[in-house]
Amino acid sequence: MTPALALLTTLAGGTGAGAAGMGPPPGASSCTGCHAEGSATGVLAGRPEAEIVAALDAFRSGTRPATIMNRIAKGFDAQESQAIAAWFAAQGPR
Repeated sequence: MTPALALLTTLAGGTGAGAAGMGPPPGASSCTGCHAEGSATGVLAGRPEAEIVAALDAFRSGTRPATIMNRIAKGFDAQESQAIAAWFAAQGPR
């Protein structure tokens, strides 16, 4: 595999276990303000990826009531939500 192909493969599918060693994807840092360790709103690190994706989808569609998360979730498309969820899930519980 050429270095360029390896980079493309990583960028296209860099989720799951590999996500733990990488920095957060764009948008994930905005989550830690409310969802870091010790927060009253719940920690995201280590939660199941599918659970985070489902929550973001529900907030984005308006089917899950919220005061601010519905507006935040609308800022991410499905691919961005998936990357954010994979990264937080790979962090493991704190």
